[in-house]
Amino acid sequence: MKQIVFEKVAYQVGQQQILHNISLQIDQGEVVTIAGPSGSGKSTLVKLLASLLTPTAGQIWYQGRDITQEEPVAYRRKVSYAMQQPTLFGKTVRENLQFPYELRQLDFDEQRALAGLQAVGLTAVYLDREVKNLSGGERQRVALLRNILILPEVLIMDEVTAGLDANNREIIAQLVAQLQQEGVTIIIVTHDEQEIARASRLVEIKQGQIMTGGQASEFSR
Repeated sequence: MKQIVFEKVAYQVGQQQILHNISLQIDQGEVVTIAGPSGSGKSTLVKLLASLLTPTAGQIWYQGRDITQEEPVAYRRKVSYAMQQPTLFGKTVRENLQFPYELRQLDFDEQRALAGLQAVGLTAVYLDREVKNLSGGERQRVALLRNILILPEVLIMDEVTAGLDANNREIIAQLVAQLQQEGVTIIIVTHDEQEIARASRLVEIKQGQIMTGGQASEFSR
């Protein structure tokens, strides 16, 4: 059974057809890079998978279940979506990293949070740093860490490295490698040439259609 299956998925807004007849399958633990020109439908594709949008045709299956039948909050804990423009809230980094634990009514694991900060190139002093004093790259790394402190089954990274410098991009690349070792399926939306060059599997989208890297044939769920 494939972990994720897009089956003849389309998405339309008014008269604008954004995605056409998308068929794609992704195995558990894969790292899939999705690339294509601006406006090609990359972000729409992953927002459909993240259940932030609903297909206007076709179905998306997750571990053999139509995602529209999943309880949204529980599903989004399994399939985590990290966006290009990070949103931090509250006053401190600690408050942001406590949030996934509070959602699950769990005690905050401070040691895991400190290890996570180190993994994204930030020291322990950042835990109580005010978010207003963080740089753009630091904000992005804290937001990404918040997504993965409690490991999801799938991590979607939608242009997360856009605008980051080479050092920050390398830190995130190392984090992706670590998450893959832990069995997390990772879907990277990017236009960064280095990320595209090192993709283990590249799916290219143009004008709302998969050009390469997808499976257009029928397949079992």
